[in-house]
Amino acid sequence: MAVKTRREGRIIRHKRIRKKIFGTAERPRLSFYRSLNAIYAQIINDEEGKTLISASTIDKDYVAKYGKRGGKSIEDAKRLGEFLAEKALAAGIKTVVFDRGGFIYHGKVKAFADAAREKGLIF
Repeated sequence: MAVKTRREGRIIRHKRIRKKIFGTAERPRLSFYRSLNAIYAQIINDEEGKTLISASTIDKDYVAKYGKRGGKSIEDAKRLGEFLAEKALAAGIKTVVFDRGGFIYHGKVKAFADAAREKGLIF
């Protein structure tokens, strides 16, 4: 059966990726999601089913630091990558597995990942 929409195609890709990627306590999963209004990221321990760290462009801490709420541009993705990496390193998380959420590794996803790597996250 053919894929009907871009959204359904992304969901199918995400399911295929999630079969292979699993976050542990030593190496949690860095999950990325972009909606129409904001960008979200979480660091998740899949063994316990717990979110260790979360960040988004509508987070109070993010808005206080950057003075902009709900951005979805490539520049906002870079800022969010830096912001999440700082929070992760402060919590003692250095190595993660990157889950692009079914999105193509280009544009906002690539900008987010590159910024997080530059700040010190290893993946």
